[in-house]
Amino acid sequence: MMTAGKICIALMVLAGANSAFAETPASIVSGYAAEAAKATPGFAPSAKRGQSFFTREWGVSREMPNCTACHGRNLKVDGKHVITGKRISPFAPAANPERFTSSAKVEKWFKRNCNEVAGRECTAAEKADFIQFVIQGEQS
Repeated sequence: MMTAGKICIALMVLAGANSAFAETPASIVSGYAAEAAKATPGFAPSAKRGQSFFTREWGVSREMPNCTACHGRNLKVDGKHVITGKRISPFAPAANPERFTSSAKVEKWFKRNCNEVAGRECTAAEKADFIQFVIQGEQS
């Protein structure tokens, strides 16, 4: 039978193990940048390209011509989906600490949003650039 002390120690070990594997916005950018570098040697993420991607008028959907249609231009405040009306948490990790901490979630949302707004899947370079823009944009 486990005592309360042993349970507490076991929980602390598990919590430490989980934090060792936590992803960060920077680690997710690095992963996409490494993938992009396979196609374009020397690739480096660019916040400027990421901002251009974010504000570009894609021409695929009248309701969602670009990312700002739902997310707005201020990365630190909530957005609102223009069709469903659902609240969208801020992009800036400072305002939303869970943003860009799970590569599975990041990939899920890129797949959905890129198809809706750009009419195709985004490249690894575009993803790296976009997240780099968000990281640098929140520091401005």
